[in-house]
Amino acid sequence: MIGAIAGDIIGSIYERHPITTTDFPLFDIHCRYTDDTVLTVALADAILSGVDYGAKLKEYYRLYPDRGFGGGFRKWAAHHSHQPHVSMGNGSAMRVSPIGFTFGSLQQVLEEAKRSAEPSHNHPEGIKGAQAVAAAVFLARTGATKECIKAYVAGTFGYDLDQTLQFIRLNNRPDNWCPSSVPQAITAFLLSEDYEDAVRKAVSMGGDADTVACISGGIAQAYYKVIPDEIVNGALNRLDEHLTKIVKDFRERYLKDD
Repeated sequence: MIGAIAGDIIGSIYERHPITTTDFPLFDIHCRYTDDTVLTVALADAILSGVDYGAKLKEYYRLYPDRGFGGGFRKWAAHHSHQPHVSMGNGSAMRVSPIGFTFGSLQQVLEEAKRSAEPSHNHPEGIKGAQAVAAAVFLARTGATKECIKAYVAGTFGYDLDQTLQFIRLNNRPDNWCPSSVPQAITAFLLSEDYEDAVRKAVSMGGDADTVACISGGIAQAYYKVIPDEIVNGALNRLDEHLTKIVKDFRERYLKDD
């Protein structure tokens, strides 16, 4: 899942200052991990520990409350109620890559992605976004071609994955909804040549840059298998000890043969 985390960190400074080029320094001095990373690690921790997804999401919000959480999530996470929150925001999709790396069948991945989304994003679009991203990660991880990934995601979830990079750049609007962020992120991956290119293309789309790059980066890691050491180290060096430990524990258990 370091691919998702690196995408988040690289894209973090462009969320409010969008760019439409792939020519930018990967790690600016102001780059930092955001709620995308925090909640990705929360899901990984839930998988490692066997703790309920919703409980882990709330736990990590309390640990890292200043990382840019959206208002709806913040209100849900701070409340003691176990009632699910209805949202079609892209938070369900940005954090889901660990599920695609963990489970052994596509059906399991879809079920777990749904379960991970429901506590805070219990809306059909929020659930669909999480399932689409987790499925793309699983298919990429298990050797599916880009053509197969595209056909499955478009056919199953109805996303338009035929838009050009230039069209997205010209027509993108800043929002944090699954129906826009998820197809953009998958498109960036489909058009990419390697991991770094996927993240650069995702950031260059404008919009919710850190989340789109986070999603695209998770899929790209699963597909390309290799992330340059300078990117891995650039991301890990910006995490605290707790987050780093979960990332390394997850890799040791689920990704050590990749």
